[in-house]
Amino acid sequence: MVARDENRNRNGHVLVWEQTDLAKEDRNIKPNKWWGTRHFVTFMLFLGMANAYVMRTNMSVAIVAMVNHTYIDENSHGEVVDNECPEVNYTVVHHEQDGEFKWGSSLQGYILSSFFYGYVITQIPFGLMSKRYGALRFLGYGMLINSVFAFLVPVAAREGGVVWLCIVRFIQGLGEGPIVPCTHAMLAKWIPPTERSRMGAFVYAGAQFGTIVSMPLSGLLAEYGFDGGWPSIFYVFGVVGVLWSVAFIWLVHEDPSSHPKMDEKEKKYILSSLWGTANVTSPPVPFKAILTSLPFYAILLAHMGQNYGYETLMTELPTYMKQVLRFSLKENGVLSALPYLAMWIFSIAISFIADWMIYSNKFTHTSTRKIVNSIGQYGPAVCLIIASYTGCNRVLTVLILTIGMGLNGGIYSGFKINHLDITPRFAGILMSFTNCTANLAGLLAPIAAGNLIEGNPSMAQWQIVFFIAAGVYIFCATFYNIFGTGVRQPWDNPLNDAPEPLHANDVRNGNGTATHETRQ
Repeated sequence: MVARDENRNRNGHVLVWEQTDLAKEDRNIKPNKWWGTRHFVTFMLFLGMANAYVMRTNMSVAIVAMVNHTYIDENSHGEVVDNECPEVNYTVVHHEQDGEFKWGSSLQGYILSSFFYGYVITQIPFGLMSKRYGALRFLGYGMLINSVFAFLVPVAAREGGVVWLCIVRFIQGLGEGPIVPCTHAMLAKWIPPTERSRMGAFVYAGAQFGTIVSMPLSGLLAEYGFDGGWPSIFYVFGVVGVLWSVAFIWLVHEDPSSHPKMDEKEKKYILSSLWGTANVTSPPVPFKAILTSLPFYAILLAHMGQNYGYETLMTELPTYMKQVLRFSLKENGVLSALPYLAMWIFSIAISFIADWMIYSNKFTHTSTRKIVNSIGQYGPAVCLIIASYTGCNRVLTVLILTIGMGLNGGIYSGFKINHLDITPRFAGILMSFTNCTANLAGLLAPIAAGNLIEGNPSMAQWQIVFFIAAGVYIFCATFYNIFGTGVRQPWDNPLNDAPEPLHANDVRNGNGTATHETRQ
C-alpha cells in the first residue's frame, strides 16, 4: 500500500512524497557481493564503539588496583550488610597487593564520574555540528583525543593528584562525546533501511564487546603489566585507540557520494534508498517540528527508561548480591562479563530477525520496532521483578541477571535505531538529544537506590528499588508502543527544502510535477 503525502514547494507546485515498499526493487539493484564498502564502514564503527566502551570502563577495573584497600578498611566505619542470607566462604575478598593511592569510596566515586560529565555535555553540540560539518572527523578526532589523554592518566594520578586525574578523565569524556550522535549520523548516510536493524545492532553491540574485552584484559594488565601494573591498562588501550582513530580518518569517507573508489552499483543502491540523506549537506534543522513530534518523545522516553533500568540492572544488582546475598559478582571476571556477552549475542541474533521481518513484507517498520523493543524492555522489567523474589538463591539471581541483560539487547533493533526510520537526515541530532537526556536519567538510578537502602539494605528495601526500575521500563516501553512509529516524518521530507536540480531517481507524474519514491 502506498502512503501519499502532498507538499508544496516554494514555487507553489504540488510535490508528492510517496512511501512505498521497495523490498522487491532492492532485490533488483542490491549488489551481489557479501562484503561491500558499507560493511567496512559498519565494521569500523563497531570497532570505534568497542574502543569507546573500553575507555569508559577501564578506569573502574584499574581503580581497584590503584587503591590501598588496607588503609580504607582500617579507616572505615564498617559496611552495612544485611544478615537475612547466610555468609559463604567464597565471598571473602583478599587484597594480595594494595595500590598506591589512599582514596576513600566517595573520592573514587568522583573520579569514576568525572568522565561521564564530559561525555554528557558534548552530546547535543556534537550532534548539531555533525549535521552541519559532517560526522566523520568529529568522531575520528574526538576518539583520538580520548586515546591520547589515556596516556596521561597515570601521570596525572601520580604527579597531579585527584584534581588533575579528574580533569584528564573529564577531557577523555569530552572526546568521547561524539561517539553516539556521530555514529548515528554515519549510519544514516551509509545503511539502507532494510539493513538498519542488523547493521545498527552490530555497531552498538560493540559496547558489549568492548566491555567483554576490557574487563578481563584490564584485570590481567593490572596484575602482570609494566610500570606497576595498572598504568599499562591505559597505555595499551591508548595505543589501540590511536591506531583506530588514524585508520578511521584515513580509510572511511563521510558518505557514499564522497567515496572515490567504491563499487558504483553499491553506491547507486545506497543513494537510491536514502533519498535526501546521503547527498544533502546541511538543510535547516526543523527544531519546532521535532519538539512537537510524538514519535520523537516516544524514542526519548524509551531511551530514558532504558538507561535507568540498565543502570539498575548492571550497577545495583551486584550491590544487592553483595549486601543482601553476601556474594559479589565482581569477584569473578567471567561472571561479570557473562551478562554483557548474553546481551551481545542476543542483540545480533534479534537484529537479523528484525531485518527479515521488514524485508519479508510481513511486518512494517513500525510493528517490527515495537515488537523487538518490547522484548528488549518488558523482558528486563520482568526479570527485575523476579529477581526481587529469588531470596538467597545466588545461582538463580545470577541467571536472572544474565537473562535480563540478554533480552535487553532487543533495544538495539528497537528504539535505538528508530531515529534513522523517522528522520534519516537528522538522526544524529535526535540521538544527541535522547542520549544526553537518557544519560542524565541513568544517573538517577544509583541515587534513588542509595537513598532507599541507606542504613537498611534489606530484601524489602531492595524490592522497592527493583520495582521502581521495572515500572520505569514498563511505562516507557508502553509509551513507545503507543506513540512510536517507523515511518519517516513529514518534517524530514526533502521536498520541503529549497528547490534543487531534479534527483536522478525522480520521475515526472502526469501533471509534470516531481514525484519521488523513498523506502521506509
